[in-house]
Amino acid sequence: MKVGKNKISAALSVGMALLAGVGVSALLALRGNPPVSGEVELADSTEVDEIVCKYGIPTDAYQVKYGIVRERQTLSDLLQEQGLTVGDVHRLNERAESIFDVRKIRSGQTYAVFATKDSFPQTKYFVYEADPRSYVVFNLEGDYSVHRGENPVEWRRKEASGTVESSLWEAMENTGASPQLAVVLSNIFGWTIDFFGLQKQDAFKVIYEQECVEDKELQNFHVLAASFRHGDSTYYAIPFVQDGEELYYNEKGNSLEGAFLKAPLDFYRISSRFTNSRFHPVLKRYRAHHGVDYAAPTGTPVYAIGNGKVIAKGYQARGGGNYLKIRHNSVYVTTYMHLSRFAKGIKVGSVVKQKEVIGYVGSTGLSTGPHLDFRVHENGKPINPLLIKSQPKKPISPANMAQFAVVRDSLIHELSLLDAGKVQ
Repeated sequence: MKVGKNKISAALSVGMALLAGVGVSALLALRGNPPVSGEVELADSTEVDEIVCKYGIPTDAYQVKYGIVRERQTLSDLLQEQGLTVGDVHRLNERAESIFDVRKIRSGQTYAVFATKDSFPQTKYFVYEADPRSYVVFNLEGDYSVHRGENPVEWRRKEASGTVESSLWEAMENTGASPQLAVVLSNIFGWTIDFFGLQKQDAFKVIYEQECVEDKELQNFHVLAASFRHGDSTYYAIPFVQDGEELYYNEKGNSLEGAFLKAPLDFYRISSRFTNSRFHPVLKRYRAHHGVDYAAPTGTPVYAIGNGKVIAKGYQARGGGNYLKIRHNSVYVTTYMHLSRFAKGIKVGSVVKQKEVIGYVGSTGLSTGPHLDFRVHENGKPINPLLIKSQPKKPISPANMAQFAVVRDSLIHELSLLDAGKVQ
C-alpha cells in the first residue's frame, strides 16, 4: 500500500486496513476502538492514498494550527484557550494519569490543535510534541482519551571528510556536517588522540548514520567507520561486536577504549599546562602548576576520566573552589577544581563510571575566569595529565580475528575512497 505525503502511524495503518468504504468520521471512530466482529471489505488503495495524516489524524478533515508552549504555560492554560472548562481539564488530566505526566509540559515545545471546519470551530484533538520522536494525543471527543504516539525514525547513511585548520568543530562545520559529530569522534578517539593538541592539516574521514524524523535531522549519530590523521600517524576506528558489546578497534584489533579518557571534558582550549613555574594571574607570582587548565564556558559538563570512587568533595575559598577527588585504583587519583557545581547525587563514597558527569565548569575559588583545573597523582606524586598511561580494553580475540579482518579491510577501503573536505 502506498503511503501519502506524511507517514501514517502503525496503529492508524491497521485501522485503515479494516475500513469498509467509510469516511473520515468513521475513521476517527475506529481510532482506539476495535471494530465489531464480522468481515470488513478493504478500502480502495486510491482512496487510502488521499488520506494525509499527522500524528495519526487525517489533516484534511480539520483546521490544524500549530503553536509553541510559552514560558510557564501549563496544559490547563493551553486547553482553556481552546474552550475547555476547568472541569474538562481535570477530567482529561485523570485520563492522562498513567500515560503522561502533564506537569512535564515544557516551554519551547510544539503543539498542534485540530478543530472542525465550520463557522464555529470546535477543538477535537490537542497534540503535544514531547520530543522529536514522540507525541501525546489528547482526544477531546466523547469521554476523552489520551494516548502516546511515535514518529517513524529513519537512520540515514552519510559520509564526511575534512582537514583541521583551527579546531575539529570548525573543520566539521566546513564540510557541511553537524559539528556535534566532532564531539562523537572525540569520544571515540578520546583514549588515543589529544584533541586539545590538534595540528594544522590533521585530517578526518568518517562514514556514519544520522537519526532523522520526518526529514528533520536529530543530533544522534552512529559511526560506521572513521580514520583520523594526526601528525605522522593515521588512526582507525572500526566498530565490531564481541561478547555482545560493540566497541571501536584499531586496525590491529586493539580496543580504542582505554582505562582513562585523554581529557575530562569535550574539547575547548588548554589555557595553562603542567609546569613547575607558572606566573599566577591572581597571586602575581611564580609557582608550580601541577595540572592542566581547560578554558570552557561555565556549566560545561566535566567527566570522570575513568571508573573510581569519590574520596573528597569540598570548597577552598583561596584555592580550588568547588573540587572533587576520585581514586581510580591503587596508583591513580584525579582532582577536578573550580567547579561551578557538582552533579546531582555526587558525594564522598560515590562510585562513578568513566565518562559520567561529576560536575560543571565554573570559576569558584582562586580563579580569573571559567575553567577546569585538572590534576593527576600517580603513586602520590603529581604527573602531567596529558601523559597519563591508559591500558586498552580487551582486544579482538583470536577466534574473532578472521571475521574482524574482513570487516576492517572493507571499511578501510571505503574510507580510502572519500575525498577530503566533502560531506555526502
